[in-house]
Amino acid sequence: MSELRYTRDHEWIRVEGDIATVGISAFAQEQLGDVVFVELPEIGRTVSAGAEAAVVESVKAASEVYAPVSGEVVAVNEALNEKPELVNSDPTGEGWFMKIRLADAGELDALMDDSGYAAFTAGQG
Repeated sequence: MSELRYTRDHEWIRVEGDIATVGISAFAQEQLGDVVFVELPEIGRTVSAGAEAAVVESVKAASEVYAPVSGEVVAVNEALNEKPELVNSDPTGEGWFMKIRLADAGELDALMDDSGYAAFTAGQG
């Protein structure tokens, strides 16, 4: 399963094995504008689905990034410390925030696929 899934809070997740890569959607970064700072979680931290896991700040606002799934943070994108603009230029690629080892793969069932997320964001913004 390598396709993206989305939360109602505009995070995306890509799962490979038991590791989930997490970032914010293209829609979210467009709403935020130019990202100037990202606060990443500590490696080893346990996060819960729906709980705050990181913070992204832009020229417009600061916003929480919520964990789409529960688990342990096993990696963070250190490149964002020097180049937070990667969130704008490649939100679903090099602009990823963290990698989480899944505690419960069943939580993925609550997330939207591409078409569901497109319908959810239609008319927003």
